[in-house]
Amino acid sequence: MPGPLTSIKVVEFAGLGPAPFCAMMLSDMGADVVRIENPSSDLPLPGPTGPRALLKRGRKVIKLNLKEPTEVKKALNLIAAADALIEGFRPGVMERLGLGPEICLARNPRLAYGRMTGWGQEGPLSKHAGHDINYIALSGALSAIGPKGGKPAIPLNLIGDFGGGCMLLAFGLLCAVIEAGKSGHGQVIDAAMVDGAALLTTMVRSFLEEGLWLEKRGANLLDGGAHFYNTYECADGEYISLGAIEPSFYNTLLEKLGICENECASQHPEDWHNMGKRLTAIFKSKTRAQWENILDGENLCFAPVLSLAEAPEHHHNKERQTFIKVDGVSQPAPAPRFSRTTPDMPLPSGSYTSPEEVLDRWGF
Repeated sequence: MPGPLTSIKVVEFAGLGPAPFCAMMLSDMGADVVRIENPSSDLPLPGPTGPRALLKRGRKVIKLNLKEPTEVKKALNLIAAADALIEGFRPGVMERLGLGPEICLARNPRLAYGRMTGWGQEGPLSKHAGHDINYIALSGALSAIGPKGGKPAIPLNLIGDFGGGCMLLAFGLLCAVIEAGKSGHGQVIDAAMVDGAALLTTMVRSFLEEGLWLEKRGANLLDGGAHFYNTYECADGEYISLGAIEPSFYNTLLEKLGICENECASQHPEDWHNMGKRLTAIFKSKTRAQWENILDGENLCFAPVLSLAEAPEHHHNKERQTFIKVDGVSQPAPAPRFSRTTPDMPLPSGSYTSPEEVLDRWGF
């Protein structure tokens, strides 16, 4: 059964991180995404190739030298038949190639023209270089992550590139495609990672505005300050996670750990430090597997901290098929799930084709 975006056609210009992840997400949901790569140059950073280039899964790839006018014309023909475009270059690059929004929207007035950058299309930093760590630093998100008394911790590149970048772009593109179906007019989507990372801090900022958040790392409910919302090392050096925020979950946790409620029924911040030390000693007394046997399945918000290699083998992930294999390569499955329009299995990465084949398929 085709996915929910099966009627959507997308042109993707090859780039780094969030732009290809956005294209992958749309393709996972059934969109017909065609990726345009430069035949003579590689991306500036090393990374997986072939079937392990997971961010390139699910779409056909064509090679076009966009410094050649005839090749630019082929790209414009593809754009004329598309619903959406994805590009992740610095501001001005697409314009210099002759593929800026003005030209593309003239060819295709219904086009959703998606632009993924770190700093945005305008602003004092718009022309500056940067990476995820810089964008989330400026958004305020990075300052809130890290251990008490320590430096800010780097949350991989999940907040800027993927949460605040790719998903903001995917949301914006689909908003524009839906709106174009009503108005007949396309538009430009300016998706900036600094904007998206700032948006992701909305709930924390609401705590801050209400005086319920301290501007100190490791001192708050959700940043490792609370003993009941934290990670703990086990006897074998592995870790478990707790999220027993609600009183009912917390009381169940105390019961399973052999701690009487009257010893420390309070979850007030003044108790966090001492109880944290106590739980540290308790969890250090058994291995992670032993704690799984004791706590797994209990209604207290518990999970083992699994490695990337371990996660696909966990019984919950296996039963839900949270991870799949495409051409023998393990990878996260498309998400979310749909009750009726279930997407097909993604194509493996590196499926090359020609512009003519795509245009023929798109009825151009």
